Amino acid sequence: ALGVDVSEAAVAHTGRLGGRAVRRSVFEPLPGEGRWGTVLLMDGNIGIGGRPCALLERVAQLLAPGGLLIAETAPGDVDERAEVQVVDTGGALTGSPGHPFAWARVGTPALLRYAARAGLRPDAQWSADGRRFAALRTRTTNTTAETANRAAVISSQWPR
Repeated sequence: ALGVDVSEAAVAHTGRLGGRAVRRSVFEPLPGEGRWGTVLLMDGNIGIGGRPCALLERVAQLLAPGGLLIAETAPGDVDERAEVQVVDTGGALTGSPGHPFAWARVGTPALLRYAARAGLRPDAQWSADGRRFAALRTRTTNTTAETANRAAVISSQWPR
């Protein structure tokens, strides 16, 4: 597993817990691109960059053929953009508020619309403890036509 975050504190925290993480944007080059088996976007992270379609296209580039994206979605049919800012709400952060940045919130219906444009297909949807999730898969490199053509064998090719 590899965490990806722009926050130095988040990457350091992951390391202290024994995990691996890199400090960079998901839109920057990452190790193993095109070979990832699973991407997990929890806690609203589908909103990264404020453009869910662009994020889903990037995730599709990271995933191997047939790879899995699990995303937590907002309740209902939400599709909204905002400029947000991290502020200190009780001593958790030190220093001044961060710079404003683009963020998005999408529900499952919007996620599925964007996923289709990004070449991802729905695999499953569920909810747990009031949270909603969707699983999406990349296309495999094998199409039905390719499989049928490769499987075709004429009788003269059968072993004797």
